[in-house]
Amino acid sequence: MAFWWPLIVLAFAYAICRFLLMLIPPNVPSIEVDASDVLDDGNQSFIYVPPRGRTAQSETKVQCYEPATMKYLGYYPALTTDEVKERVSLARKAQKTWAKSSFKQRRLFLRILLKYIIEHQDLICEISSRDTGKTMVDASLGEIMTTCEKITWLLSEGERWLKPEYRSCGRSMIHKRSKVEFHPLGVVGAIVSWNYPFHNIFNPMLAAVFSGNGIVIKVSEHASWSGCFYFRIIQSALAAVGAPENLVDVITGFSETGEALVSSVDKLIFVGSPGVGKMIMRNAAETLTPVTFELGGKDAFIVCEDADVEHVAQIAVRAVLQSSGQNCAGAERFYVHKDIYSSFVSQVSKIVKSVSAGPPLAGKYDMGAICMQEHSERLQNLVNDALDKGAKLVVRGSFGHIGEDAVDHFFPPTVIENVNHTMKLMQEEAFGPIMPIMKFSTDEEAVKLANDSKYGLGCAVFSGSQRRAREITSQIQCGVAAINDFASNYMCQSLPFGGVKDSGFGRFAGVEGLRACCLVKSVVEDRWWPYIKTKIPKPIQYPIGENGLEFQESLVEALYGLNIWDRLRALVTVLKILSDQNSHAGTTGKRRDD
Repeated sequence: MAFWWPLIVLAFAYAICRFLLMLIPPNVPSIEVDASDVLDDGNQSFIYVPPRGRTAQSETKVQCYEPATMKYLGYYPALTTDEVKERVSLARKAQKTWAKSSFKQRRLFLRILLKYIIEHQDLICEISSRDTGKTMVDASLGEIMTTCEKITWLLSEGERWLKPEYRSCGRSMIHKRSKVEFHPLGVVGAIVSWNYPFHNIFNPMLAAVFSGNGIVIKVSEHASWSGCFYFRIIQSALAAVGAPENLVDVITGFSETGEALVSSVDKLIFVGSPGVGKMIMRNAAETLTPVTFELGGKDAFIVCEDADVEHVAQIAVRAVLQSSGQNCAGAERFYVHKDIYSSFVSQVSKIVKSVSAGPPLAGKYDMGAICMQEHSERLQNLVNDALDKGAKLVVRGSFGHIGEDAVDHFFPPTVIENVNHTMKLMQEEAFGPIMPIMKFSTDEEAVKLANDSKYGLGCAVFSGSQRRAREITSQIQCGVAAINDFASNYMCQSLPFGGVKDSGFGRFAGVEGLRACCLVKSVVEDRWWPYIKTKIPKPIQYPIGENGLEFQESLVEALYGLNIWDRLRALVTVLKILSDQNSHAGTTGKRRDD
């Protein structure tokens, strides 16, 4: 016991010291970001009514407005191909310097960002709310928490996963040392969606910059106003750590702007639709630019009969109404066991009926606006198609005070039952606050229904038995799965995020996403250099000896044979051939001397 006491005391003292160190506030510089031109001063701005239909690149300005109120916010330039290439060129020049930066400098950059985000949550959420129509709570959940979690994970583990990783060398290279190195790619390009403008910019930027890259981000034409403000935060933090100018850039524009970015960068990350993803892939093929695609989903939400219905109902409503249903990994297909179907429909209907939608900054509303113009009309068409094919509208939430010009930007939270897979609502990504609920009888049927989709991003399975939920989840074709929860994967930033089928390929987030921003290089070197060096055995040196093939076959069996006696016999043959070869070489040398 006397031996253990000193160790226990030392461990206790170490723990106390660590705790005391945690009490000392970190010395992180503060940054100032000019927000004077984005704050709502309460003055009445003029109402902007955008033209219907897709905006052509011939338009030289990206017009910005609040979807919840139609207030005009301003405009940004639609960059031309040459302008995009110039921005990428500047980022490439800056990256060459940043590639040599230390992890200490990169972590300071992250801490400065984290400090600013925590101290300015209201401002960041308000900007997102005004530009996309989401509520402040939805913005806090989807913009702030996710980004803070990513920064915290990078601070804790980022350097570890970018350091060289040593691997086994195998039997034939036992005298070697092998490792994988992770070097910056150069300039990463990102074309991101509008639904979470803050996080969608910061997510690829954090991974790219921390791994030593530069990055140019093309923000959506539907969220350019907020994106350009968030860019100021990044610029200020980079300047505070002495990073080179132009390391990160945010560009605005339409399709031509995005196409120019694809052909200019070393790696592209795209978050959007399958249709646009295919166009980008064709363009990327011209330059063999590697791509990571997250192209949306049609996530299944499965509720077994042994689940706690009252508990699951609250999660289900959040899963479908978060950010007015405008989530890549939002729950879009609900499969509920027949024994609890009526109870589940009743519970979620009660909650949805109490939900009110309206301008998020104009009152206490539970749900905000639909960001994209004309999308509400598409959502209603999906509902009408389902009703025409036999579905039943159960309940809808209510509207608050909505301006006449903004009516088209709102859609009521909706519950629909008796749906089936002949309906477009169960096949196409809705991207809206609609909850279609379908019965199932067996676990096998639930799995079959969940897999009957061209998408494969995520799923959620609820059961009183975790083992049963795991079994169901393991059979669903998707990249992200949550058991007895919904979308919790994304808050575990050590995990990769991405899907299969029309939901895309490649992963961002987690170790895989961080390393996807790297040139992955395998390196082999001598373990005991210069004492043991690689030497080509005599029988297979040029010109090849008569017993060269016999030597090689025996060597293979000696190294990889399944039977130990066969391997020993082969080893004896290898040694005999080498011995004979050396003796022959010695005799030849002696004759030359004579």
